[in-house]
Amino acid sequence: MKAITAVLGFLAIVVAGLAWFEVGMQPTAGERARLTLVFAAMAAAAGLAAWALPRWASSSRSLRRTVVVLSATGLVIAAAGILLAATTMFLSSHDLSLLLIVLAVAVLAGIGFALAVSRPWVADLERMAETAGRVASGDLSARTGIARRDEVGRLADAIDAMAGRLADAADVREHTEAARRRLFASIGHDLRTPMASLRVAVEALRDGVASNPDRYLRSMQHDVEAMAGLIDDLFLLARIEAGAFEVSATECDVTEVADEAIEVLRPLALARNVRVNLETPGRAIVVGGPEALGRVIRNILDNAIQHAPEGTDVTVAVSNGDGATVAVTDAGPGFPADFVDRAFGDFERADPARARDAGGAGLGLAIARGLVAAMGGEIWADPGPGGRVSFRVPGSQPDR
Repeated sequence: MKAITAVLGFLAIVVAGLAWFEVGMQPTAGERARLTLVFAAMAAAAGLAAWALPRWASSSRSLRRTVVVLSATGLVIAAAGILLAATTMFLSSHDLSLLLIVLAVAVLAGIGFALAVSRPWVADLERMAETAGRVASGDLSARTGIARRDEVGRLADAIDAMAGRLADAADVREHTEAARRRLFASIGHDLRTPMASLRVAVEALRDGVASNPDRYLRSMQHDVEAMAGLIDDLFLLARIEAGAFEVSATECDVTEVADEAIEVLRPLALARNVRVNLETPGRAIVVGGPEALGRVIRNILDNAIQHAPEGTDVTVAVSNGDGATVAVTDAGPGFPADFVDRAFGDFERADPARARDAGGAGLGLAIARGLVAAMGGEIWADPGPGGRVSFRVPGSQPDR
């Protein structure tokens, strides 16, 4: 199909040239026949070049050589046609020699022009090849630095965009791998203590050396509950991050939910000699999940109680506005400035050396972040001194 289209195109050119010659020159029958042969010969030469040169160009090792050959071929075909027409029809030998010299200079000038024009193309293509090679070898910071508006420029932009996306993907992969290592290390750390305690208690009961079996059983029950709690937290976090956790669209009073959370954790606060206060202007109605809201407040409040110095206050402040905002503050050291952005990550602790019993598994704020996001809200922490974690939930359920 392409060959037929090319032949028809060359025939159209020959016919158009003969028509132009007929109208402009009013030739004799002999001139018309000779010029028809010249045009046919030029069309045949152009067709042969159009068939052969692309096949040669596909195996050429130099773009500059290809450009020069293609340009020179076109010039030679045109010059040969002009020379053939002049020889057979119009010019004297003196004029023919002059024309031959002019055509030769024109061909040489065309070749020089092709060399000059192809130089920046070749340089840009070589730069793109070098950049692609550096990216392939792992240097994802490599860029072409080419600013063009043609096809070469678009190709350079595509290479730079590809390198940028690969760099972003590498960062995500590195972060994911670090998170995976931290996950396994944290799970191992948080399960090791209760597992070791259980092993000691079982061996003591089995060997009959437990002086107070009931105390050993209570300790074992505590350790089992700790492991079950960690597993439940992991399961909940996995559902949240997979987008499989849904919050029921139920109207609830945030002040009431906060008051209930305080009552649940009051024994823990009393054991640590910490006072918990609720500050609120009154009811704060939102459309969300009471259970999810309660879990968020309990997780944040538990974290505040754990870090509050003895004899100090922890305050839960509820305020109305566009929905409701809850802020939990304590008099502890608070989050370091360089830790605030990571405070809501999985298994994150401001003090990695904190003991399990004092620091928890590091999932509380991560779960709170996921639950707040599921309700269409936002959560944030402020740097210390003094701990302050706040979250806001909208007044209505967001569209899903």
